[in-house]
Amino acid sequence: MRTSGKIVVTAAAVALVGAVGVGGGVAQASSPTALAAGKERPSACRPANHTAKITAAPATSGHHHYRVTLTAAPGYDPCRLAGSPIDVRFYHHGVLKGVTAGHYGPQGTVVTFGPGHPVHFDIQVPNSAGGVPADEATFTLKAPGGVIPGESSANGRLTVDAGTVIGPVRPGA
Repeated sequence: MRTSGKIVVTAAAVALVGAVGVGGGVAQASSPTALAAGKERPSACRPANHTAKITAAPATSGHHHYRVTLTAAPGYDPCRLAGSPIDVRFYHHGVLKGVTAGHYGPQGTVVTFGPGHPVHFDIQVPNSAGGVPADEATFTLKAPGGVIPGESSANGRLTVDAGTVIGPVRPGA
């Protein structure tokens, strides 16, 4: 009697987690191939399982560009990302800067991220005299089915200002 009660509670919990993962806008961060094989390794998309670095990129007419490159070490499962990261915040020496970033570009393109498959996105900042320095960006990654839980961060020198926008994640470093 006690064992069947535990099974019912466990089944209900699994159903609830599955419903939240699909309908609640939270993406699964595990690889479908790993789950099908019965071996779940940690997902490269989870913030603790990748690193990110900000570097200056070539400027365009009227804008500075910075590339944020994400890499995952061996041993993590690949995952899928789509669109521009959201909830992007910029810091300088740990102090939050009051710059809100929008996004640009196609948001539905899906890319694979994992060991040996780095990805990057662009931070585009208008040329202006009023920019503020930053040395860290935090952000939430998106997957085709919603957001990846947790906050990722990248370090590197940049300047941000009103009108800053974030491009979609693309394959390559």
